[in-house]
Amino acid sequence: MSELMNSLAYGYGQPLTTGRLKVEPEHFVVKEVLGFEFAGQGEHFMVQIRKRGENTKYVVNELAKACGVKSRDVSWAGLKDRHAVTEQWLSVHLPGKEDPCLEEFVATHPGVEVLATARHDKKLRPGDLSANQFEIVVTELNAETELEQKLQQIAMHGVPNYFGEQRFGREGNNLVSARAWGNDEFRVRDKSKRSFYLSAARSWIFNLLLSHRLTQSTASSVSVGDILAYQDGREVLVESLSSQADVDAGLAGITGPLTGDNAFPTAGDVAVLENQIAEQEPLLLKVIRDNRMRHDRRPLMLKPEAMRWERDGDRLTIAFTLAAGSFATAVMRELIVQGDIDG
Repeated sequence: MSELMNSLAYGYGQPLTTGRLKVEPEHFVVKEVLGFEFAGQGEHFMVQIRKRGENTKYVVNELAKACGVKSRDVSWAGLKDRHAVTEQWLSVHLPGKEDPCLEEFVATHPGVEVLATARHDKKLRPGDLSANQFEIVVTELNAETELEQKLQQIAMHGVPNYFGEQRFGREGNNLVSARAWGNDEFRVRDKSKRSFYLSAARSWIFNLLLSHRLTQSTASSVSVGDILAYQDGREVLVESLSSQADVDAGLAGITGPLTGDNAFPTAGDVAVLENQIAEQEPLLLKVIRDNRMRHDRRPLMLKPEAMRWERDGDRLTIAFTLAAGSFATAVMRELIVQGDIDG
């Protein structure tokens, strides 16, 4: 884990257990959950792939060639790590055309399998993803007595919902560039770079706020002025500490800021704190405001679903499902001292 993330507080204390991740691609398996059914007809040819040792954009380019279209005609719901075995859907815009044969594509790309195809009336877009299912194997495990206790705590109470270090680029370079941009050291014209830098800026301010609330033991404790996100999509300003019952029951989660150029929607001491944390990063705040980013909210805590684990000697296999936009690193960070992972 990089120094960038090491500076942030833990939910259950820094782990003592050590182990290795991703010794083999099969030790990190990710499966997309879209959360909707395809129409069965339409202009978009849907392809479910399983890939090993390849990144999503490479497969997109190769699939586009196989289907006789431009790379921009192939879309996805989420990018997936190269150093893993991952399953995901891609959509190919083929209006008025028959489903292409993909036998040669599969034969010439041994790291890619085609699992299924379908037709749909809309292309996939980032944000269409509902969740990801993970199965992670830790090897060379040097397990302390705390490991089982932490697994139980995570299954029951969740983990801090940090943005993973991959959001900030290798060695935090996206964050470094965002600060330099905010300092007017260069102009950013490339749309993808703008997106990376702005995302890194907002994500880091969120992480700082979450880390602070963890140190104050308020990440799971409601304060008057908080914003709660309910399962039905409502966001509610806390006016009474009785709202803690909804959080404890899993009906709602306390949120933190994805900072924008508009005012924080929180109130009282919570709004003061969120402003103070954001102002610790004036260059990032300038970038966010100059680009007129709109404020949004993100739950402070992350509850893995369908979590299970099995210990076999110095090997731990752990499986769980996370909502889209969440990071497997947030779970594994609480369990073991580890190398970098994505997801």
